[in-house]
Amino acid sequence: MRTDGGASRPRGAPRQLPAGALSANLRTLPELLAWRAAQTPWRPAYSEFDEARDGWREFTWRETDDTVRRIARLLASLCLPDGARVALLLPNCHLAACLDLAVLAVALVPVPLHALDNPQSIAYILQDADAELLVVDSAAQWQAIRALGPPPASLRLVLVRRDPAAVAGRDGRLTVVALDAWLAGPVAQGSALPRGPDEHDLAAIVYTSGTTGRPKGVMLTHANVMANVRACTERFQAREDDVFLSFLPLSHTFERTAGFYLPIAAGSCVAYARSIPLLPEDLLRTRPTILVSVPRVYEKVQAQIEATIAGSWVARLALRCAVAAGWRRHLRVMKQSVVAEWLRPLDALCTRLLDARVGAPLRARFGGRLRVAVSGGAALAPEIARTFIGLGLEIVQGYGMTEAAPVVTANAPGDNDPATVGRALGGVELRIGPAHELQVRGPNVMLGYWKRPEDTAAAFADGWLRTGDQAAIEDGRVRILGRIKEIIVTATGEKIAPVDVEQALTRDPLFEQAFAFGDGRPFIGCVLQLQAQAWAEFAAGLGLDPAASASLSAPAALRAVEARMTRRTASLPRHGQPRRAILTLAPWTTDNGLLTPTLKLKRRNLQVRFGSEIEQLYDR
Repeated sequence: MRTDGGASRPRGAPRQLPAGALSANLRTLPELLAWRAAQTPWRPAYSEFDEARDGWREFTWRETDDTVRRIARLLASLCLPDGARVALLLPNCHLAACLDLAVLAVALVPVPLHALDNPQSIAYILQDADAELLVVDSAAQWQAIRALGPPPASLRLVLVRRDPAAVAGRDGRLTVVALDAWLAGPVAQGSALPRGPDEHDLAAIVYTSGTTGRPKGVMLTHANVMANVRACTERFQAREDDVFLSFLPLSHTFERTAGFYLPIAAGSCVAYARSIPLLPEDLLRTRPTILVSVPRVYEKVQAQIEATIAGSWVARLALRCAVAAGWRRHLRVMKQSVVAEWLRPLDALCTRLLDARVGAPLRARFGGRLRVAVSGGAALAPEIARTFIGLGLEIVQGYGMTEAAPVVTANAPGDNDPATVGRALGGVELRIGPAHELQVRGPNVMLGYWKRPEDTAAAFADGWLRTGDQAAIEDGRVRILGRIKEIIVTATGEKIAPVDVEQALTRDPLFEQAFAFGDGRPFIGCVLQLQAQAWAEFAAGLGLDPAASASLSAPAALRAVEARMTRRTASLPRHGQPRRAILTLAPWTTDNGLLTPTLKLKRRNLQVRFGSEIEQLYDR
């Protein structure tokens, strides 16, 4: 990894942040950054690809702190009132991180926006948040937002990063200027920064992804976020020599806490991936030691592995044996008495013989030195976790929600049961309420929803945050049973969690995405988005033209796919096995509104998009 020039950087020996190191004296995120810059000024803080240099550039904690202070002085010169909302519509990068931290430093409130969100959603959030300043990545984005109608009355200034000449100037009552020109503006050297935030001030208004309706603005205070950061540092034990690879959007609370603020606390370096398509290459070039991801990334790797070995029974047997041996080794670490000790020598031999063929290639896909992979944002199938752990890649699942800043529970290396989402973080209390609902209380729980007192009241029960998820607590570990509102109840009264069906199906390399439905219907059905190359081979094998749209509804294709669905869901109760399918090749993306920023299904949108096909399916 190539770095920029500069003075010698005395980095010293890497240290792990001691438990309790983030004392009560560090009450806000600006205080956290100032403390980190003083602790390890010359250690690498961020890394990103510099197209002009055709290499990776590093920024130290001192450089980052200096940049944040300069931007903070520029923000102060705008004379915005304390608590004014600043919307940030930028891809993950060092500048985006510095802008976020500078907004916080002058007691303003970031409203992080997903850089790939659609203009309608962004315009709604700008209006709802009463944003006074917008930082946008490109002129095209601002033009798309502006084309929807007059901007919010509160908006005073728009800063455009790329192609600003196309939109710069006065736009009614607001000003549109180039971000670079604004950043290069004069700053009064030596002037003191304005008053920083209090721990009870807002650290962000983070809008939920809106899987079932209009997004709501979750109000998180500095106290909320700092409590979660402290608890996460104790659970995940990040170190100064760790490298995080960041690719989830900073508009999502999971990435903000676990992939942005946690590395500041630990002194770790964050490398920003260039894009999702380039993620495999960036993993190899940055060689992260910690990866914060959503299950879909791990599922796709598993599907690729299975597709690669599909034609060789020897390779399939080698994978099965290696995973089984590695899994038993994991259970011994967990002190599970059910593991037969007489198999220990055999497992050690199996690992030695097969690791180079099976385990090492998997680890190499992630750069070869990943010591912990964190999965959150959605449920991770236990089979995926078992494969990764069995092949020597520690994958730990957690559970959280935006309203809890967001991490509520998590497994940890050495205390990892992937069939659960782990134990409650320090300071977090849990209880099981009516209908088996998991409820949460703690210093990380949100202040409420922005301008929605009724929704805020409905989100709590006697001071406990209602998660909407059904769960069981067993020996201190939480097992998620399903989303209350998403449980499918068929016409015969049988219940099934759609995610169980979808996870079973997407393990098949043919099925890129799956959406299960059937509430009030006689049986479960699915919409399946097919992987293009796998479909081409599958259709050809049936004597169908894969390029013809009619092939997707051909009886031969549907019969073959439905038989494949039955095999993939054989472990589910019979009433949970889908009987009919709708096939499509059109991708489901955040751009077309069918996926959230963390790649979860937008179920309501999918129900609308395929509404007529679903009705026809039940008329067959």
